[in-house]
Amino acid sequence: MYKGTKYYKEKFYTYPAVLDDSENEKGTYTVTFPDVPGAIGEGKGISEAIASGKEGLESILIASNELYTNSPIEKVKKDNPNKIVTYILADMEEAREITKPATVKKNTTIPRDLAIKGEKAGVNFSKLLTDALRVKLS
Repeated sequence: MYKGTKYYKEKFYTYPAVLDDSENEKGTYTVTFPDVPGAIGEGKGISEAIASGKEGLESILIASNELYTNSPIEKVKKDNPNKIVTYILADMEEAREITKPATVKKNTTIPRDLAIKGEKAGVNFSKLLTDALRVKLS
């Protein structure tokens, strides 16, 4: 199952994916990868399903830090009649960038009296701004 690699030598990897709408509302596809346990996606329509499957695949590859051996696509098609079988591309550079828990420094200006009161109260201004942005953007 594993190639045993602990790092990615290539930028892109492809894996056969199975798109199946037999247990969903017609046109809503569940995407699974026979060779990558836990990689899954779902979407309305083929395009959305493939995009979701790509995210699921990249997440598992990053989290497991493993490469998996591909089954021949002909075998996957034979094992999944009446389902859509295609390759889905994992962009490892993009996935690493998206999943990187990075922070950035932002300078901000606030009224002096609020700064003084906040400092006296022990306010963590970075946490406050982060929490406020999450609420605002949700």
